[in-house]
Amino acid sequence: MQRVSHSLHNAWVISDGAAGNERQALALASAMQVPARVLRLPLRAPWSWFAPRMLPGGRLALAARERASFVSPWPDLAIGCGRGAALLTRLLGTLSDGACFTVQVLDPRIDPRHWDAVVAPKHDLLQGANVLSPLGSLNPVDDDWLASGREAFPEFANLPRPRVALLIGGPRRGIEFDAGLLQRLIASVRTSAAGGSVLATVSRRTPPEFAANLRAALANFPGTFWAGNGANPYPGLLGWADRIVVTPDSVNMLSEACATGVPVHTVVAAALPDKLARFHASLRKRGLLADPGETRGDVPPLRESAAIAAQLLMRITARTPA
Repeated sequence: MQRVSHSLHNAWVISDGAAGNERQALALASAMQVPARVLRLPLRAPWSWFAPRMLPGGRLALAARERASFVSPWPDLAIGCGRGAALLTRLLGTLSDGACFTVQVLDPRIDPRHWDAVVAPKHDLLQGANVLSPLGSLNPVDDDWLASGREAFPEFANLPRPRVALLIGGPRRGIEFDAGLLQRLIASVRTSAAGGSVLATVSRRTPPEFAANLRAALANFPGTFWAGNGANPYPGLLGWADRIVVTPDSVNMLSEACATGVPVHTVVAAALPDKLARFHASLRKRGLLADPGETRGDVPPLRESAAIAAQLLMRITARTPA
C-alpha cells in the first residue's frame, strides 16, 4: 500500500466488541495508515438503550474500569462502528473541542451532523454533506491480504480445483436458516464444486443443526469444514478460492467475498428484507454476484476501503490549518 501524507499521529478504534463492527473500523484505520489503539467499550444501561442519543452523565455510560481508558489525551482520529461506539465517537467531538476527527461507520440512526464523517453503505440510503457511501462494507481484503492467507494455509493448495469457499452466516430478521435455504445451499455448492473441493466456515450466528446437516451433505467433497475449533482458516479460504458461495444474510461476508476477484454466488429461499435486497441488487448490477453456473466477466473486485480512506484524509487535510 502506498504511503500517504497526513497530519494524524494516532487513532482510537472504538468497538462494542462485535467482531464484524470492529473489523470494519480497523480496516479503515489501516487504510488511512494511522497507528490505532482498539478500545472495546460496552455501554451500560440506560445509555445503551438510547445510544447514540445523548443522556445526562456522558462518560458515565461506561463502567469505571472502561471509563479509565476513555480519558485525555484525546486522539487525532476516532473511528467507531455500531450504535454503542457511535455515542462515544460523538462524545469525543465535544470532549476534544473538535480537535479529534470523528468517523462513524454504519448508519447511526440519527442526524449524521453529530460526526465529522459518517460511512454508511449505499443501501442504507443515508444522505448528508459528510456522508460517504460505499457499495459494501469496509474490509481489509486486497492482494497482500489474500497472499498472506495463502501463506498461512499452504495445505489448501493441494486440494482439487475448483476450490469452492463456503461462507455460512446465520439467521437475522427476515431471513430464516430453514430446510429450504439448506437444500438450495447444498445444490449450489455441489454445482459450483463439481470435481473439486469445498472449504467451509461457519460463523458465531450459524445454528448448530444447520451446520451439521450441511457438513453431512457435503462430506464426499475433499476439503475442510471449520466449525469453531482451532485457528479460523477464513483468510486461507478466501485466498485459495476459485469460487465462493455465501449465505445471503451477511453484508460483511458478501463484501469480502466480492473483494477477492473470483466468482461469487449466493442463494435466496425467500424475499429479502428491503435493505439487503438493495445490496444484493447493486452487487448483481455490477456483475459481482451471480447464480451458480453463471460465468463472471472481467469485473474489478469490490475494494472500497482505500478510496474511502483517501476521501477522509482529504477532508482532514482541508480543515487542518496550514
